[in-house]
Amino acid sequence: MRPLPIFTLTLTLAMLLWSSSFIALKHVLGIWGFGQVLFMRMSVAALCWLLCYRYLGNFTYQKGDWRWLALMGGLEPCLYFLLEVNALRYTSAGQAGMVCAMLPLIVALVAFVLLRERVSRRQLLGFAIAIVGIALLGLSSGVDEFAPNALLGNSLEMGAMLCAAIYAVVFKKLSSRYSVLTLTALQAFIGTLFFAPFAFREPWPTAWAWQDMVVIVFLGAFVTLGAYLLYNWSVTQVKVTLAAAYVNLIPVFTLLLAYLLLGETLTSLQWLACGAVLLGIAVGQLPARRKVREPVIADS
Repeated sequence: MRPLPIFTLTLTLAMLLWSSSFIALKHVLGIWGFGQVLFMRMSVAALCWLLCYRYLGNFTYQKGDWRWLALMGGLEPCLYFLLEVNALRYTSAGQAGMVCAMLPLIVALVAFVLLRERVSRRQLLGFAIAIVGIALLGLSSGVDEFAPNALLGNSLEMGAMLCAAIYAVVFKKLSSRYSVLTLTALQAFIGTLFFAPFAFREPWPTAWAWQDMVVIVFLGAFVTLGAYLLYNWSVTQVKVTLAAAYVNLIPVFTLLLAYLLLGETLTSLQWLACGAVLLGIAVGQLPARRKVREPVIADS
């Protein structure tokens, strides 16, 4: 039996960590404001990088790259986390995880626009089916404690996925000139500075439970630092579209964790909507059918 490639293990672990982040964020957003949560999360990641700065290596800036570096940091963590955390204020963790499954198809479309990689009709069809499923998922949700406005929340999560798709392409470009460690650390410092104004514009809670702080440390050290490091390294080893395909694990992990840890459940119609999303993803990732050439019969 052949051993699994190392990128299979790193990508699977990254998806598990990202799935758990939906559960953790849903918990801490009931205690702190979204700006405070993101500032503390990014600060923990930045502190971790400061403690291991010796391993970052030398950063040799190349002329003209400031545009790409700024775009990378602006997309993730800034705009991505801004959209995702606010999405979780309105939708459930399980539904947000389902929307994440759209990432591989969005990456394919972004790669077509930016890199001119071919997009098949089957991928476009899958994208359309999945969009219908996401809309149905939001419209079929009533107002409850987990999803007070699921349609708005799922739309915000969809915007976060668009940011993630563009980020994956930009990171792939920059990774040919800078180390994965350097780029991932840069994101943590950019995020800390960006979310600081959001954190201090509202009063902080007076009492902090240590269990809640453990969740923040988990988000910063294991998700923001660990998962991104695992995913970013994997992107340098395989095609962007192949790495993005592993995002299909997120809805499975998220729904399971949300059920076990938060007690979230889905209605029959919502399960049908989830099936439509997964069907669209499956259709979009089917390999293109090769044309069989008929044998040429030579005249005798």
